[in-house]
Amino acid sequence: MKKRYLVLQDGTIFEGYAFGADKCTVGELIFSTNVVGYIETLTDPCYYGQIIVQTFPMMGNYGIIESDFIGEAKLSGYVVREYCDYPSNFRCEYDLDTFLKNNGIPAIYGVDTREITTIIRDKGTMNAALCDEIPADMAALESYRVVDAVKNTSAKEVSVFNPKGDIKGEIAVLDMGSSKNIEIALMDKGYKVTVLPYDTKAEDILNTGAKALLVTEGPGNPEEVANTAAEIAKLSGKIAILGIGLGHQLMAMAHGAEIIKLHHGHHGGNQPSKVVGTARTLITSQNFGYAVDADTLKCGEVTHKNMNDGVCEGIKYSEKEFSVQFTPSEEWIADTLIELA
Repeated sequence: MKKRYLVLQDGTIFEGYAFGADKCTVGELIFSTNVVGYIETLTDPCYYGQIIVQTFPMMGNYGIIESDFIGEAKLSGYVVREYCDYPSNFRCEYDLDTFLKNNGIPAIYGVDTREITTIIRDKGTMNAALCDEIPADMAALESYRVVDAVKNTSAKEVSVFNPKGDIKGEIAVLDMGSSKNIEIALMDKGYKVTVLPYDTKAEDILNTGAKALLVTEGPGNPEEVANTAAEIAKLSGKIAILGIGLGHQLMAMAHGAEIIKLHHGHHGGNQPSKVVGTARTLITSQNFGYAVDADTLKCGEVTHKNMNDGVCEGIKYSEKEFSVQFTPSEEWIADTLIELA
């Protein structure tokens, strides 16, 4: 039971015990409200450069199942109240500690995650360090910024995926650093999928011959990839476009809107999003720290708002161009893209 410390940017220190990788790390500290699905959380590239605090008290009880991975582990650190080192599930392949060690991710357990979450909720997202000794110099912690998040998680080259049977149509995916399940869902429905890096030019997207484009979710500050928003602007009216997560923010930027950084972000699978103009509220999966400033929208209609803070979570620009901030199911995304195409 080796001691490990979680040191917050405001000077608060939590003492716990080490598991995962035997290293120190600095990252942006956020909390996730997921009750289950820690495998998906750990392999979601949208957590690039962040230290995740799980609000649910126990993690690891059903172990690690690699077929449930949705991408590569890009988080910087992991914080839990307790972890289960003897998982029980017929699909389990190995335990959480082994996964973290294999991926070079340090973690801490035995800390009061309720108090940590309250601090983030009240004071906002802040930097933190996971270390085995309390640092004498806080300069590295205070100066840390998540940079090049999309660059380090997006596809590095163009990839084409063909369905097993006849090709019903073609759809392009502009990969901003997303999970990899949408390609499978589209191929299962008979569609050819072309996955493109984040910095692909508008002309090259149109040259794929695809009838619809998905701009995916991804990590980091959308202002870092403003050039991508400029390319999306060139595509408006020329191809059907669906934006998800970061893609939602980039589409808004393409139409002249501004982006704001949220106080503590939305992270978890139980976020309420109201369908504007109705009595319907969706319980959605979300993972973002930035949002569209609805007051700066120059066109389009806001279709969804977060029930907790009123943040804009959906915009419709036309029948062939709209976006949502939350992450719908792969089935919904695939069906919507097919309908647009």
